[in-house]
Amino acid sequence: MSDLKILERDTWEETLNAPVAMVMLGKTDCAACNEWTTELKGFLESDEEFASVAFGKILLDKGGLGKFKKASPWLSEVHDLPTNVLYVNGEPVKRWVGGGIDRMSNRLRRVVS
Repeated sequence: MSDLKILERDTWEETLNAPVAMVMLGKTDCAACNEWTTELKGFLESDEEFASVAFGKILLDKGGLGKFKKASPWLSEVHDLPTNVLYVNGEPVKRWVGGGIDRMSNRLRRVVS
């Protein structure tokens, strides 16, 4: 089973540099982000298929993430939240908007063997 970690100044790099990581970008006051967080946490409580994947959530309206923002120039293209980013060995390989366990699982299966 995996856990959804809130990524902050000292934890985002380690998570993103995992062999496979799925990171949700959101904001504190985003209702859709909070709904997706609840759905994802519920899924992760019993999931065994993606146990090797690092799952994280970055709240873009929280301070201390300047290095993440500088390292992610594509953030300027993010206009809708939640946005999910799939990383493989520290590189973003897929980005999509919205929640949905099936959508996320399909994308993860393409990179998790």
